Amino acid sequence: MKAVVQRVTRASVTVGGEQISAIGRGICVLLGISLEDTQKELEHMVRKILNLRVFEDENGKHWSKSVMDKQYEVLCVSQFTLQCVLKGNKPDFHLAMPSDQAEGFYNSFLEQLRKAYSPELVKDGKFGTYMQVHIQNDGPVTIELESPAASTATSDPKQCTIIGQNWILQSL
Repeated sequence: MKAVVQRVTRASVTVGGEQISAIGRGICVLLGISLEDTQKELEHMVRKILNLRVFEDENGKHWSKSVMDKQYEVLCVSQFTLQCVLKGNKPDFHLAMPSDQAEGFYNSFLEQLRKAYSPELVKDGKFGTYMQVHIQNDGPVTIELESPAASTATSDPKQCTIIGQNWILQSL
């Protein structure tokens, strides 16, 4: 499982010209689910995301508080493209969990996130649809997270991450 977590001043999801979800200050989580992911990886990512210290404390000390500490909002968006492998210049998504399995897994992730935090503060996009994700990154602060199994799931040196229109190639 991979996640790109961005500290935001606001973020929203639009589908077909209609805004379906929006948050104020908090984090936006782009989540990629792999074939190898289990309940163990899901629980690990929920803990990491909610406890990631990307906010300042009341004295202005940076990297001191989590989204839970500050009672800020979370916007989650399923993004299978985080599981891509390059075949030449073409992205291949064979490491991503198939959509019919991934939807249930993603919904379990959201359920665990809401259970561990505050249900009313966790929003999401619409699984399996073409979405416009509007992110106003604060800082900018962008953190990449991988579950422990994700780093051993592939030995492909052409592993890539697609973030918006930008490609970031990573050597493993």
